[in-house]
Amino acid sequence: QGSLLYLDALGAAFPRALARRGTALLHWSPGCPRAPAGWPLPTLYCTPAAAGAVPSRAAALRLQLLFALRRRALHVLEAGLPAELHDALLVLRTEWPRLAQELELGRLSPQPGLPDGVREQLQALLSPGAARAAELRAECARGFEGIVLRLWPQLEVVVVRTMHGAERLYCHSLRQADCRGLPFYCPFYQAAGALLGVNLWPAEPVPRFLLCPDWAFCEFLPCPASKEPRTVLLDELWEGREYGLVVTAQPGQHRCRTGEVLKVTGFHKQCPMVEPVRRESQTLSVRGESIPEEQFCQSLCRTLSMWPGARLVDYVCVESSLLGDSSGPCAPHYEVFVELQGLRDLSEGQRYKLDQCLQEDFPIYKSFRFKGSIGPLRLHLVRPGTFTRLREALGSPTPMPRVLHEEQLLRLIQGSVIS
Repeated sequence: QGSLLYLDALGAAFPRALARRGTALLHWSPGCPRAPAGWPLPTLYCTPAAAGAVPSRAAALRLQLLFALRRRALHVLEAGLPAELHDALLVLRTEWPRLAQELELGRLSPQPGLPDGVREQLQALLSPGAARAAELRAECARGFEGIVLRLWPQLEVVVVRTMHGAERLYCHSLRQADCRGLPFYCPFYQAAGALLGVNLWPAEPVPRFLLCPDWAFCEFLPCPASKEPRTVLLDELWEGREYGLVVTAQPGQHRCRTGEVLKVTGFHKQCPMVEPVRRESQTLSVRGESIPEEQFCQSLCRTLSMWPGARLVDYVCVESSLLGDSSGPCAPHYEVFVELQGLRDLSEGQRYKLDQCLQEDFPIYKSFRFKGSIGPLRLHLVRPGTFTRLREALGSPTPMPRVLHEEQLLRLIQGSVIS
């Protein structure tokens, strides 16, 4: 039912979007060759399912990109996560001469993470394409701003599985550069492994989701929580208010808090429409101060706007409790790891500026800093490509965490610090 609603909305807004083999899929699904939402419509895709199911995320995205480049007449570019589209287009930026050669010869180059059997299977689907290779070389030589529409001039829309939380940063980056001029459409809202809502308005820039009452049993905790919280049901929601989401996906399954907070934006035929606003698990708090993910990102971007030439590529935060003894004898604090374009080193003044902006934006944080209960924030610059490796290390196609809670991932990011 969800797939049919999605296809109906997509076809109504973008009439050529359902053309046979007119969609390219960029999504890593190790061991599970299927589209992100699972709809059984293989005739939509020009990218072979086997390409996305290989063990290596980097190999999967590169293979799918190559098959997408073969077909000029694409109408839809679909990605499981905006980060996957971001990383695939980064491969295009760095490896376009090699990709053009593979297109020209119709031959796959050996690459790590690609099993021989899968390579032979995919090789059989390729044929030489000298004209398309020449077009790829010409467009990449002109630069990469707006490259997506230049390579696929019939493209109508970019479809992604999520646009909220950590993925907003990648959507913004793509819209500003590689995907300039293209609308983004997020068709579904999913949480706790369950499909909960559908976006029936593809042309609107900010996605809002119609909650479908028979897809899962949903309850809602009003925010801010009271001393004795009580859940409410779909027919008790108020427009403009925020609620924590509680889901029982199937009869007999455990009831769980998803950690997602939703805002009710209106109603469609008495069914509530919601917008995801934050992930509670990605809130920074070492003394109970609670700095939400989205607000922290805004403070970070405001800080970077004061550094001429700097552009944020990616970032992640760590609470000092995860660092253990390596953080030294100091008060609890945050450590922030950033990847930037346009800066190769950070001065002490620049490192302090983020802490200063946080104090200006969050009075409770400023109070704790003044009393010495929270120590100064530590800002680290990491080498290019660090976050691509971090996403590979996550081991599954899940949204990027903004607050790390695993020591293994922390060690990876610490090993990439250059300043």
